Amino acid sequence: MRLEVIPVLHNVSSVQRVVDMARLSYSLGLDTLVVTKAYGGAAQSGVPEAMRLALKLGKSLVVLPELRDAVNLLSPSQVLAVTPSRADRMVGPRGLEGLEGRVLVVFSGGEPEFDPSEAAGAVRVYIEGVEGKVGPIAEAALILYFLLRGGGDGRG
Repeated sequence: MRLEVIPVLHNVSSVQRVVDMARLSYSLGLDTLVVTKAYGGAAQSGVPEAMRLALKLGKSLVVLPELRDAVNLLSPSQVLAVTPSRADRMVGPRGLEGLEGRVLVVFSGGEPEFDPSEAAGAVRVYIEGVEGKVGPIAEAALILYFLLRGGGDGRG
């Protein structure tokens, strides 16, 4: 079965963070970015700017109010929640074995990372060899690259 990776930026208020995540996702060849629980500047300016970029590149931007909406609507085979605290598995250059189908990779766009109820059912992952939180864009750059290049063709 083919691996389809879909990044999710969750709980974000930063305009720049939304735009940077869109640029990163699309530059890695991913077709879809999901933004959940955007508020403040991210909702007012970041999402429209990311939408312009998506349309220009022929890509998709999905904006939903809650993380559970993304899970319910996209029906992933697996959800990975990126968190340095309490990680169940580490993602390294070889990707992550056992992934197939549609995989949502959820990056926290703010503080705190994830409410335990929001990440319920997700496998908590972090970056092999990195200690502490480095921010969602750096985390996304490493983890998405590792999943796409180490775990087969994960373009979604």
